Amino acid sequence: MRKYFLWLAPIFFILAMFGWLQQIDILWKIGLIFGFSSIAIGAGNLKILSGYQYTFWIITAVCAGLIYPDFFLHVGSFDMRNKWLILIIIQMVMFGMGTQMSIEDFTGIRKSGKGVLIGLLGHFTIMPVMGFLIAKTFGFEPEIAAGIILIGSCSSGLASNVMTYIAKGNLVLSVTVTAMSTLAAPIMTPFLMKIFAGTMVEVQFFNMMMEIIKIVLVPLMAAMIHDILKNYGTTARKRIYILTTLSAIWLVVVLFGNFFTIADDSTAAHVLEIVNFSCGAFVVGTLYHLLYKAYSKIDLIMPYFSMFGIIYFTLVTTAAGRDNLIQIGFLLFLASILHNGAGYFFGYWLSRISGLDKKSSQTIAFEVGLQNGGMASGLAGAMGKLATVGLASAVFSPWMNVSGSLLANYWRKKGNEEETEITAVIN
Repeated sequence: MRKYFLWLAPIFFILAMFGWLQQIDILWKIGLIFGFSSIAIGAGNLKILSGYQYTFWIITAVCAGLIYPDFFLHVGSFDMRNKWLILIIIQMVMFGMGTQMSIEDFTGIRKSGKGVLIGLLGHFTIMPVMGFLIAKTFGFEPEIAAGIILIGSCSSGLASNVMTYIAKGNLVLSVTVTAMSTLAAPIMTPFLMKIFAGTMVEVQFFNMMMEIIKIVLVPLMAAMIHDILKNYGTTARKRIYILTTLSAIWLVVVLFGNFFTIADDSTAAHVLEIVNFSCGAFVVGTLYHLLYKAYSKIDLIMPYFSMFGIIYFTLVTTAAGRDNLIQIGFLLFLASILHNGAGYFFGYWLSRISGLDKKSSQTIAFEVGLQNGGMASGLAGAMGKLATVGLASAVFSPWMNVSGSLLANYWRKKGNEEETEITAVIN
């Protein structure tokens, strides 16, 4: 089926060219968008391109946002940059990622303590510092420069786990560093943004911390509740069900009781909001688990929802920041190569100097070099600056997937060759 989309792609491009020559605006725009979409679907049919299918979808989203920004920014009278829509989608992205993790991932530090500490140190020093230096060197506008620092200050994403798996690296170490950096993000990300980007954009430490808890930790909490219900004993499940019932009662009281009159910007209001979202995590996690019991394959489908969410952010960010992207797109792409490459290089050699073996050092390289672009986009959206602060993540994310895949396959091939040589010497 997919091979037919590869044949459809040139037909759509010919249609786009015809529309452009005949000055039929809608025809050439739709032709281009469907042409790129066909390539993204058809790429799965070719073995050499199948690993980059998600990347092609990201590129398609960028092209679509550039070609017809107004079409994707507004659906009727609804603004696709709506704050609540952004929050819901980023939570869906993080929940989808969380379903691929487990409680045990957060306890791996007992087995890989040294590697985890090196990974966290490299992640929260190399990337924000390099982001700051690159932003200053290229002379980007303050809000766009802040976006580069933001993506450098976020936690690592599940892409690093996938690349480590492809490269046959230390997967336990990778998953643990990802989990621990995610837990550290509510403190470290606003702290680093305050230090390196505080003069570029207004950074409210507490507010950003609360946003990270809402968009990262709360959905991750919901996913861990599902994990407990799925993998732990009867006693643990009973406790979760009791807490879920209490959470549901609390949410009903808050929703219909109107017992709370707290100023919107007060600390108490933020804390109450986190309590409400946490109660929501119990309800969502339990409901999802009941759905899982009815259809167990849903855990395999959830990563696709996460991919859809990131494609949405890429599309809307590109459309919103189209004018900026046309002016500085090439420079941002060059900045992404330097930033990402610095993460791989310094992450690897910091690990080697610290005494880690090659496989673990390759793992740390991925953990340092690959950032959570979805988190960066979500924070930019929460700040109301998707078109500027969020622009870096729209450019950096596609390149991180491409470079990570290339490096992972290279290290995998090199490792296989070394294993063959060792086997030949032994025999």
